[in-house]
Amino acid sequence: MKLFINLVLLLTCISSFGQTQHKTTNKMKIAVWDTYVTKSDGTIMHFDILAPDDIKDTTVIYNYGKEYLKTKGQEEQPLTSKECRFCHVETLRPSWETDIKKQGYFIIEMENCN
Repeated sequence: MKLFINLVLLLTCISSFGQTQHKTTNKMKIAVWDTYVTKSDGTIMHFDILAPDDIKDTTVIYNYGKEYLKTKGQEEQPLTSKECRFCHVETLRPSWETDIKKQGYFIIEMENCN
C-alpha cells in the first residue's frame, strides 16, 4: 500500500511539473515598437509601445501611441512609420500585464516624456 501511495504522489508531481512547464512556455509574446516623436517644443520624446505580437496592423499600434501622446499634451504631433518602428519581441512581464489587458498596450517612457 505504501508503494502505491508513493507512486501516486510521484505521478502527481510529474503531472504538475508538466503543466507548470506548459504554462511558462505559452506566455504571451509582446512586440516592442521603438518610438521617437518630436514634441511641440522641438525636443525628441522617446518611448516604447508594447502590444501583443499578434497585432500586425500598424494603424492600431500608431493609435496606441497617439492615445499616449494625448496624455502628454502632444496630440498634434505626427506618429507614423517615420517615428515608430517595430524593434523586437519579448515575453509578457507581470508589470505590463494589467495595462495590456485593460487598454491593449503598455508604454515604457525612455526620454523626455514629461
